[in-house]
Amino acid sequence: MSYPFISEFDIIFAGGGSTACVVAGRLAVCDPSLRILILEGGQHTLNKAAHVQPCQYFTHQAATSTTMTFNIGNPSPHLNGRAPIVHCAHCVGGGSSVNFMNYTRSPASDFDDWGVHGWESKNLVPLMKKVLECVLETYEAQANRPTHGYDGPIKVSSGGCKMGISEDFIRVGTQYHKRPFADDSNDLETCNTYSPWFKYIDGTTGRRSDAAHHYVYNQAHNPNLQIWVGKRVKRVIFEDKRAIGVEFTNDPVSCPDADRSSSTVRASKLVVVSAGAFGSPAILERSGIGAEAVLKRCGIEQLVDLPGVGENYRDHNGAFVPYFAADESVTMDRLWRGEESVVQENLAQWKRNEKSLIAQKLVQQSLGNDAKIKWRPDDDELKVMGPAFEPRWKEFFQDRPDKAVAILTIFAGYLGSSGLPPRNYVTAEIITLYPVSVGSVHIKLGENGKEEVDFTTGYLDDPSDIVPLNFGYKKLREIYRRMPSYRGEIAAFHPHFPEGSAAVCGEATGPVDLDAPDIIYTAEDDEAVEQFHRDNMQTTWHSLGTCAMKSRADQGVVDARLNVYGATNLKVADLSIVPINVGTNTYSTALLIGEKAAMIIAEDLGIDCKP
Repeated sequence: MSYPFISEFDIIFAGGGSTACVVAGRLAVCDPSLRILILEGGQHTLNKAAHVQPCQYFTHQAATSTTMTFNIGNPSPHLNGRAPIVHCAHCVGGGSSVNFMNYTRSPASDFDDWGVHGWESKNLVPLMKKVLECVLETYEAQANRPTHGYDGPIKVSSGGCKMGISEDFIRVGTQYHKRPFADDSNDLETCNTYSPWFKYIDGTTGRRSDAAHHYVYNQAHNPNLQIWVGKRVKRVIFEDKRAIGVEFTNDPVSCPDADRSSSTVRASKLVVVSAGAFGSPAILERSGIGAEAVLKRCGIEQLVDLPGVGENYRDHNGAFVPYFAADESVTMDRLWRGEESVVQENLAQWKRNEKSLIAQKLVQQSLGNDAKIKWRPDDDELKVMGPAFEPRWKEFFQDRPDKAVAILTIFAGYLGSSGLPPRNYVTAEIITLYPVSVGSVHIKLGENGKEEVDFTTGYLDDPSDIVPLNFGYKKLREIYRRMPSYRGEIAAFHPHFPEGSAAVCGEATGPVDLDAPDIIYTAEDDEAVEQFHRDNMQTTWHSLGTCAMKSRADQGVVDARLNVYGATNLKVADLSIVPINVGTNTYSTALLIGEKAAMIIAEDLGIDCKP
């Protein structure tokens, strides 16, 4: 069948997220004559305040946001019948343009656990640090660290200032929780220490350090690298099983008034699907690549039988619990509430002092959290966690001292949208890093015949997954009870403990002593904590795994060189290829996949790609 192609490029990226920007940008530098097209459903982020000013990161979580897509999951009995909502980015640069900018890296052993030739840590670590092998980062936080890079496009810094609440978190954590302090827990092996939490922020300019600005927008001089925004890729076009282009239409969210007619564009060398854990499997399925049952129910003719497409969905589990904070505490609440005087003051400072120390301090305070612990339970804590977690501990964590069970942190401000009275708050957060449960993402036809997402999160399906959340709630509560800013719990947003329980929540006049006894929880209290998490746990926006890089026999979708099984001239490059979970905020993994993918594609095309 012939198609009326409106244009032709060498490489087309179906999706313009973090990884796509890295790959396209690297290839454009290596061979400026290469004709590259990025098709992105969202809009541009170039120099837009909401994307470059770190203090505005929380605006993307608003229900009216068009920079995020809200994927509604199927109701789950393990979430007490809830239908969870999982956000993903919908703009150029993807998650790097809207995320919380937290700089975290996986332990090196995570990559070895993938079991994929060429993706072992010995091959990937050099991509993180060496100048001559696609440096990812410029690590401005500390000098001369052997596992960090110092001359790359992505900037990492402390921001030049620490909030008092974060300093108290480290102090209480090391004294009460009895864990050591480490100034760098992102050296690919250190965990179980309290440490600073550095950010993807340029320490000189105070701007977000995202993939869009630092890989593609900085190449505006190259007419062969093009980004078409507001374009939703419908499917890949094939001749036999060879990808030759894509079909796209105007995105209904980004371009609500535009027509929905389809256009096609040709790719002479390669199509790279890079639309993330939700978008990439959907594009493959609409293209006839996937499980027969999924395609048949949507009336799509199967081109390649690949039942792993859309399976293996993984995420980190999160719980965010707010507390009252002292009136004299420095928090982000006034800025996050959008109080006009505070917003205008901060924006004026930004405009006047973008490259000054004032901007650096403003930036760091605008994030609200700059301390964390990558936590592993000790023997006493394991006893408290009980038998439900014991098999998982012995099977996965016990002999892997570099793998944390969860990240514990505190935000200086209220991370929520429930309209609490205007005062100071703190939010305690736990992120579990290696949950066992697995879900899936597929397309389906709704009652009106329009395409919908058939999304099963899998959250808390495995009984071991809820145990660290339950314990983390108690531990973070004890830590914050001992911090000077503590003024009690917001009872409506905590477990509903029975009347008379020692765990009952409420406002307080101040903290308890550092050596005060811990709260004693009864079996009934423990049940209240568990039900609270089933009712409230949520995504941490770290979706991955739905086009897994595994063997085809093991429901893999791509091979070690990112080729889609059963097709030619077609690759996937984004977080959907990650075969099992990684213990990190996943922006670092998306960047790493991009650098590796650029090397693979350059080799395939015979391009010398040395930065």
